[in-house]
Amino acid sequence: MRLDERNEAVEGFPGGESWKNGMKEEKRVLELLLQMGCGEFVVCGGARNAGLVALLEAAEGVRVWRHFEERGSAFFALGRAKDSGFPCAVVTTSGTAVAECLPAVVEARYSCHPLIVLSADRPAEFRGSGAPQVIEQEGLFGGYATTDPEQWEGRGPLHLNVPLEESGGAFDCWQAVVGDFAPKKISFEVRALRDFLEGRVFRGIVAMVGGLELEDREEVYYFLKDLGIPVIADVNSGIREALGSLWIPEQALIGNLPGRILRLGEVPVGRLWRDLEAASGTEVLSVCRNGLPGLARESTVIRGEVSRVLRGLGPVETIGDVSDDFGRARPLIARIEERLEAYPDSEQGLVHLLSVYATTGESLYLGNSLPIREWNDFGQRETPYARVFANRGANGIDGQVSTWLGATAETEGAWGVFGDLTALYDLAAPAMLPQVEQHGRVLVVVNNGGGRIFEGLPRLARLTKRQRDAIIQPQQVDLKSWATMWGMDYLRLTSREDFDALEGGAKTLLVELVPDPDQTAHFRESGTVLRKGRD
Repeated sequence: MRLDERNEAVEGFPGGESWKNGMKEEKRVLELLLQMGCGEFVVCGGARNAGLVALLEAAEGVRVWRHFEERGSAFFALGRAKDSGFPCAVVTTSGTAVAECLPAVVEARYSCHPLIVLSADRPAEFRGSGAPQVIEQEGLFGGYATTDPEQWEGRGPLHLNVPLEESGGAFDCWQAVVGDFAPKKISFEVRALRDFLEGRVFRGIVAMVGGLELEDREEVYYFLKDLGIPVIADVNSGIREALGSLWIPEQALIGNLPGRILRLGEVPVGRLWRDLEAASGTEVLSVCRNGLPGLARESTVIRGEVSRVLRGLGPVETIGDVSDDFGRARPLIARIEERLEAYPDSEQGLVHLLSVYATTGESLYLGNSLPIREWNDFGQRETPYARVFANRGANGIDGQVSTWLGATAETEGAWGVFGDLTALYDLAAPAMLPQVEQHGRVLVVVNNGGGRIFEGLPRLARLTKRQRDAIIQPQQVDLKSWATMWGMDYLRLTSREDFDALEGGAKTLLVELVPDPDQTAHFRESGTVLRKGRD
């Protein structure tokens, strides 16, 4: 439904009468968003949305961020929604500017965060005319975004497309009053979960915990402690380091899958989850916000806020380690520690040391996808991180730096760790640095010369060098110049000894982490030998 067709449909919203009393369209739509609890806006300038931008800049009671690039702006807005839990809107002009928001909309759809796209459009009579900056903006995001505010649950993206004349003149200051934000309740059913836990646990039961919302983490932690079952937890769950002896590496289950797996939160990062596609003998139950099973095969899924589902379950009986997975995990952990000592300047060794230094920060953001996997497998496990973020809804690598800046805009000591290609996807993101907190901010780029995560694919060994390069995309970009371009301090780390100089300051510090390729290759080969020996 277009907003110019909603004049008679907004009585349910406070201020509905003002919508019908001839107010300027720009002010009417902004008031609607305010009433829905949206108090932050990321604006991208343009002629068509000039009135919206001018009103927001003149308003008292809202927060306005500015960026010249819509794709990064949408991811920054997504980061603000992740941090606050409240809606944040990105405001665009017409034409392809709106289409730039699609990747962030997709991520918000699968991660269930309240991202709003407010797009200015040319009047309806221009549609299909081929006039400048006219595309089909209505329904541009398809099933990824809701277009009716009354049907929006407050979880996931909302697209409001507003046909406007080009605005001119001055805009008086006005008081913006932000309404209460209360997402519509999502129903859930706990009986299936209770039956899953109380049934016969032949071949054991293991929990796999993906990304969790901040408000879910404490409930999940105590629930798992009560169950006493082995847990494979991603670092972006926020509880991995607190689990202590309950945590096991996923390698402990290779060739030894349990009878049941309980997934909590987002889809786990590791390879083991994908292997479950062919493991029909393992029963899987997922509890997650988006209600999607994360598997193409048959499984059970409970849609709801994880903490609410677990509270609805009530007290649980201890199950424990039925299949001695703890026993299998201990020698694996010891061998990993031996390899880290043997190859300290490998990518895995440097990431492990980085994980120790990152505990000094106030937040940690991990960009997809290799940094999360390596942190899961080789990161320190003794000290919990204050706050952990990641974009794992759609598993894309674009917009990661922008999302990090949005999610930590008000946080001192914010650490972000990204792969080199991930950083290259988002080179304009540091344009937002003057608007965010920079004290103690550390931006780490693991520069291994391309998409090295693909080197683990067995099929790559059968390809020619040109074919492999087309997949890995090797690069030799000068990241120091990137730091200079955006006024960041710069530090290059190539060995453990270099870490003595790693210390945040008043400006954002760009850390280029360059692992030893030979040690990295030896580390991986030693892991392959260990796996073959265990099999």
